[in-house]
Amino acid sequence: MTQSVKSQNAKPAPAIPLMRLLTDLGPLILFFASFEVYGIFVATAAFMAAVLVALGFGYWRERKVLPMPLFTAVLVLIFGGLTLYLKNDMFIKMKPTVLYAFFGVLLIGGLSFNRLFIKYVFAQAFELSETGWRKLTWRWGLFFVTLAGVNEAVWRNFSTSTWVDFKVWGIMPLIFLFALAQTPLVLAHQIEERSDDES
Repeated sequence: MTQSVKSQNAKPAPAIPLMRLLTDLGPLILFFASFEVYGIFVATAAFMAAVLVALGFGYWRERKVLPMPLFTAVLVLIFGGLTLYLKNDMFIKMKPTVLYAFFGVLLIGGLSFNRLFIKYVFAQAFELSETGWRKLTWRWGLFFVTLAGVNEAVWRNFSTSTWVDFKVWGIMPLIFLFALAQTPLVLAHQIEERSDDES
């Protein structure tokens, strides 16, 4: 009985993050490919459709709609819709700025009310002390605010093609590298959980 429970708990853990990664990357890759062939407006329409498909797939996969993908999808539809309706690509370029600024303000602002929103993202991956969660919240909050500023600088000062390259091939590696850089902090403040057999 114990062995079957452990095997059930062991399988979904790596699969779900992998599927979430593919769900995030799929719309971005489609956006890039569509832009290269058809331009920014067709790419925006394809991106909007792909985000909706990814949201539906995520619901089918996990039987629930996660807040972050839902909020991202709403922003894509709003800013993408404005881009297509007004024929102005400024709006789709501003979407990452709004998204990352919101995340940064939410994380840092939550600390003022003793709300550690970062837990909702990483609680299944590891458990930290209160101090660890607060430090991680500050770091991610400042990182997202910085990322919003970088996106603004790129789209305002460079070509649309350069911005698309940055959005697709720059932002995700930056997020990955930043997450990797937090490993020492996580290890320093991680709380080891004992199994039922050990306790």
